Formats: sequence, structure tokens, C-alpha cells
Amino acid sequence: MMNKFKNLKFFALLGSMLLANMLQAQERKAPAYPLITHNTYFSIWSNTDKLNESSTEHWTGAKQSLLGMINVDGNIYQFLGKETVSYKTILPSSDDKAYDVKYTENEPTGDWKASSYNANTWKSGTAPIGDDAKTAKTIWKSHDIWVRRNFTVANPANLNELFLKLNHDDNIEVFLNGKQIYTKEGWTNDFQYIALKNNKSALVAGQNVIAIHLLNTADGRFLDFGIVEKEKNSSQKVQLAKQKSVDVNATQTIYNFSCGKVDLKLTFTSPLLMNDLGLLARPVSYVSYQVNANDNTTHQVKVYLSASSNIAVYRPSQPVISTKYATPQLSILKVGTVEQPILKKASDDMRIDWGYFYVAAPKSTNAIQFVTPEKDAADAFKKGNAASTAVKGNMLALNTIVPFGTVGKKAVEKFITLGYDEIYSIQYFNQNLRPWWNTSGKETIEGQLTDAVTEYKSVIQKCEAFNKTMYADALKSGGKEYADLCVLGYRQSIAAHTLVKSPQNEILWLSKENNSGGFINTVDVTYPSAPLYLIYNPQLLQGMLNGIFYFSESGKYPHDWAAHDLGTYPLANGQTYGEPMPVEESGNMIILTAAIAKAQGNANYAKLHWKTLTTWVDYLTREGLDPKTQLCTDDFAGHLARNANLSVKAIVGIACYAQMAETLGYQDVAKKYRAIAESMVPKWIEMADAGDHYALTFDNKNTWSQKYNLVWDKVLKLNLFPQKVYDTEIKYYLTKQNRYGLPLDSRKAYTKNDWILWTATFAGNEKDFQALIHPVYKHAIETESRVPLNDFYDSNTGIRDNFKARSVVGGFFMKMFEDKLSAK
Repeated sequence: MMNKFKNLKFFALLGSMLLANMLQAQERKAPAYPLITHNTYFSIWSNTDKLNESSTEHWTGAKQSLLGMINVDGNIYQFLGKETVSYKTILPSSDDKAYDVKYTENEPTGDWKASSYNANTWKSGTAPIGDDAKTAKTIWKSHDIWVRRNFTVANPANLNELFLKLNHDDNIEVFLNGKQIYTKEGWTNDFQYIALKNNKSALVAGQNVIAIHLLNTADGRFLDFGIVEKEKNSSQKVQLAKQKSVDVNATQTIYNFSCGKVDLKLTFTSPLLMNDLGLLARPVSYVSYQVNANDNTTHQVKVYLSASSNIAVYRPSQPVISTKYATPQLSILKVGTVEQPILKKASDDMRIDWGYFYVAAPKSTNAIQFVTPEKDAADAFKKGNAASTAVKGNMLALNTIVPFGTVGKKAVEKFITLGYDEIYSIQYFNQNLRPWWNTSGKETIEGQLTDAVTEYKSVIQKCEAFNKTMYADALKSGGKEYADLCVLGYRQSIAAHTLVKSPQNEILWLSKENNSGGFINTVDVTYPSAPLYLIYNPQLLQGMLNGIFYFSESGKYPHDWAAHDLGTYPLANGQTYGEPMPVEESGNMIILTAAIAKAQGNANYAKLHWKTLTTWVDYLTREGLDPKTQLCTDDFAGHLARNANLSVKAIVGIACYAQMAETLGYQDVAKKYRAIAESMVPKWIEMADAGDHYALTFDNKNTWSQKYNLVWDKVLKLNLFPQKVYDTEIKYYLTKQNRYGLPLDSRKAYTKNDWILWTATFAGNEKDFQALIHPVYKHAIETESRVPLNDFYDSNTGIRDNFKARSVVGGFFMKMFEDKLSAK
């Protein structure tokens, strides 16, 4: 009886835990919440479900603080971000003061970690240490490095909370007086502050030594470090506003707060409407405040926003200069680096450090604007000290106070704008290109900000209307969970691109391969992203293909297959990826050109590039049916020979070419290539047939894979593969699903959510479609990886393998694209 009672208690406890987890999952709307989303540089997110639980970040994870507070009758509530912590330097890092270290690149003998170790034979060098002469004062290019640094502390007992201030690339071990105080595999984007609470006792009065071993595992080497003391905060305490709800839609993220006796509705709007390229490219977001009393009295209200100058730097140590000025309609704060190294660097994990960030308020709001060091910003608002005290420095704050005066039950709305002028956005075959909104070079960012303010009401109305229609269309196509996934994909996909005009006067809609190499205009990133743009503006998909066509047709890329990329963002000067993907990229380019033809109802775009398309299709005809060892878009999985899914891409690509030829009236060409594609299908079936499924590779029937490339056969109505192939695959897939989705193939448990949604699109019925969609949705609202939605993760744990903030989630819209074509 006792055991039975214990079991009942256990199951009751388990039930309550499961219920709590379910409620938490229901409350979550996204793994990370988009706040400012324009392009890969102007991209700020909140990574917690409550907006005031964490600092806001760039998609790379670097802190780009937006801090929001509201004063209600003298009571201050924080609703956005977290206050900057102030630190006092105990042992300076290089951004505080130059320092020297002892180092060796040969593994030392003896106890090199100990304070008594004699390192006189080691080399001396000045920090930082790294492999890039632009950022490092001591060059390190070997596999390992060992570093020692001596320092003196008079009285460690008097020190407050201590933190190791550390920026490193890659794997690191840190020792203080011989005791290990920190270890990490991986690297950082900038300085991290690691609490030494349990290791403070390792610090002694007098001489101390920090010893570090750093191991390089991939590109990039860097080390800079110090020790700091957290300063005690004696300023006025603030209360946390109570977040009542958060809603995410296509163009807006909307929060509702209770701030004592006043309610606040906070809306972030990035008006990414693809039917208006001028509006899409305008680099301005809105932050709107709507306040009202929640009792029967009136209250004095003012709202505060602090925006960090880190939004305009690559590294926080870079000096910036700020300006406060006005136009006839606007009050403006501006900040940018002193150096202004326009288009001087290209990398994946990079923030922009040229151009200028702006906070502009309509003069009608009577906003008060001022600049402070970031660490003093919140105090300035709390104490009512709105005087500008900083013009130059680093880690400054652009502060804006919006007074609402007396507020009653009737809601009052005011807004401010945030903008970024890159000056030049892209280098395209060694020519610097201005952003789309200033192609002429005659426009001004003040003009863009003024237009944004003047058009505020109409823009918000357009955004709200689009939010509703997009969601309704997604709901009709795939149900609620599918629609919610499309919402998560919309802004993220767009914000991984930038819009410019080429010297040939063509649209260039150029992606950055975020968190997976940083390449620009990668074809096998364009390929999964395409459905979103095919629905809302196929011209933008042309802008994703134009540069690749130009690369081949100009003779700059001499091969008879399509290039992989145009460089490393933002330098589009030619492919920088290590090797070609001949079948992959040639198939992608042909299929996407055919999809444009279907979306536009004509093949005029294909006709412009017919000679190039013919070269590529002939390559597929020769090499595509049974591909030799090469990479495909899933390059993280390694090389494969005889890849059945890659073969599907080639067959579909050949049929797409035939379909375009027929549209153009090239009947003989259409018949020839249609016959080639049709002849390959039974050969494919025979080679891939593994009984109850089709194999990953033709030579191993004990394998399987998602054949997501089949989706185009259905969507473009090519009618190549018999229904039996689809039915067999879907039935088999449903036996292989894990908690968070269908694995990519039989090799590992990892998956790609964009490919799952493509695979789901050719499911034969609604039940099977939903069965494939549900785990992907579950991942989005339950994953521990709190980053802008990642597309590559472990299907059992939901934890990110790699990738975040990528444009490929535009592929979520494949089912909607199929329905749009079917409705024509």
C-alpha cells in the first residue's frame, strides 16, 4: 500500500511537471524574438520569453543593448533589456590598457600552470594575441599556445564580486595560481564576464599568475583577458514591468505590460513589405508606445529608450563619435566609429563598423535626447539628468525620453524610429555599391527617417493588413502550427539579405550565409529560401540569381556548371567556398529559373540566360543521374557518391529546362530534354529501390534519406515520378520520426527543418502533412537553443548543431507556393 501511495505521488508530481512544461511551451512564441530586422547588420533580437529578462543581441550573439523604462508618477519600471553592469578594472585587458605576456607555442615541460614556474625561456609579446594583424599585436598561427601573465593584488579580501574578462578563439583552459578557474570548447564574439565566485580564494595578496592554454580547432585565433570587479549599484532601484503577453506576426513583435497603474503596449515594426521595394529597403524600424491608465485616475508618464553605440561597431572596444542635431521635423542622435573602415573586412561572425546608427524622434513628441556612457544611461533617466556628457569614447548610449504628460484611461500613442545608413553596402566585383534606397547617391538618411515619420500611419496600416492576409493564407494552406512557423520564417529570411542595384542596372538581393561560413549569394542557400520570394515578389528571386548568372556570363567563372557563391559577405568578388558543387548548384539555378517562369506566367527571364542554362543542363544530362563523389547542399554531412536525392535534383532540373523551352516555343528542345528526364526516372527507381523505401545512395540499400528535391516535381507539375515513389517515401518517413522531427537521413539524428517542410509538402494527405509539421513546430517553441530560429539541429534533443538566423527558413513557404500555383 505504501509503495502504491509513493507511486501515486510520483505520477502526480510528474503530471504537474509535464503540465508546467506544456504551459511554458504554450507561452513561448519563438526561440528568439525579432525586434529590429532589416539586413544581416541591422538585426537585433531578444532571446528570452520576457523582454526584460535579458539584454538584446545581434543575431551573432554580440550584445547590442536596447534598454527601455517607464516612469509612472515617479515609480520606474523596466520593460526592455537589462541594465549595463559596471566593472572596475583589477587586471586590465587590452581595451583598458596595453599589457605584455609570456608565451610559447611549444608544449612546455613541468608544471607551467604553477605560480612558481620559471617562464624566462618563453617569448614576450603584447596582447591581444591572434592571427589577424588588424586586431592582434602578437601574431599566433600555430595549433596551440601557452600564455602566462603575472600581476599584483594588494588586498583581495576587500574586493567585491570578481569576474574573469575573456575574449578567446578557440578552446581554452584558464588557471589562477595553478587552480583551474575556467574551461570552454568554442570561441567568443567579444568579451565575456565569467564569475569567479567559487574561485576568488585562489587570488592571494601579492604576486599572482594567470596561465592559459589555447587550442585552435578552426579558422580564427585570438586571446585577450583581464580581471574586473563588479561595482556596487547604489542608484535607485527599478521594478520590473509585468509582461502580460507577446505576439509575433510577419512584420511586428508586440508586447503588453502592466507598469503599476499604467498599461504599456510596445510594438517593434520592421516594415518588410516585398511589394514595395522602396519601403523594404528603407533601413528604418519603428518603436511604438501606447500607454493608458488601468485605474480610474490619471498619471504622469514618460518613456525612455537607451540604444547602445555597439549597434555600430564590430567590437565594443572600437572608439565611436556621437552627434545630436535636428531637422525641421526630427530630433536626431547619431553614432558611428571614428575609423569608418568601409567594406574593409569580410567574415561570418561580424558586425558592421562603418556607417552610422540613428535614433530619431518626431519633434511633435517633444522628446528629450542625450548621450551618456552606456553604464550611466539608466541612472541618467532615474535621476532626471538628461544632459549630454559623451561625444567620443566607446560603449556609449543614445538616450531618448518621450514625455506623455497626463495619461488617463484613453490610450495615447507615440513612436520613435531607429535607422542605419551603411553608406556603401556591398562590394560587387571590386565596385562598391550603395544601398538600394540611395543608389543615386543623392538621397540622405535624414530623408529616409523623415519619410518614415511622415508615412507612419499608412505604413503601420499596410503592415497590419499584410500580417493578417499572410497568416490567413498560411493557415488555409497548412493549419495553425504551419502558419506560426511561417511567421517565424518571414522577417528572419528577409533580414539575412540586402538589396542593391548592380552596375548592369539589375536587382541584387544578396544573402549572407549566416552562421555557416558567411558566404554571399550562396546558391544552395537561395534554393531553400526561394518559396517566400516566389510568392511575394519573384523579382527578388531574380535578384538572388542575377549575380550568379553574371559571374558565368562575364567569363569570370569559367566552368560549365554554376558557382557556389560570389564571395564572403559583404565582398562579392568571386567564389570563396573551398570547392564546387556542380550538380547541386546547376540543378538549383535551373529549377529556380523555372519556378520564376511559373510564378510570373512567362519565361522571359529564362530567355535572357538561355545559353547559360543550356550549358548547365547539358552538364546535368552527362553527370546528374548517378553523381560522382561530390558535395551537395547538406555539405556538413560530407561527400557522397551516388547520392539519390542529388540525382532527383538533376532529373527535375532537366525537366524544368524542358518546361521552360516549351513555354518559350522551343518545341524540339522541349521534347529532347523531356525525353531525357523521363528516361532517367525508371533508372532512378531501379537504382534507389530498397523495398519499403528508396536509399540514400544507390549502392547501399540499408540507407535512407529525405528526398526533398522531389517537391518541385509536384509543385511545378512536371509529372515525372509515379505516385508510388511519394507514397512509399512518406509512409517510411513516418516510421523514422523523432521528437523534434524527421532526421535528414540514416547517418545521424540531425535534421533540417526547411527540408522537412518541403518533404511534408508532397505528403498525399492532410494527416501525414500535419504529422511531419508538428515536431518542427514543437522544436520552435521548446528548443533549449535560444537563438534566431536555427534550421540544423538534433531531432532527438532539439539542440542546435549549428546555424542560426539563416534565410533558408523562407523555405517554410513551399506549401503556400504550391497552393498559389494551383489556384492560378
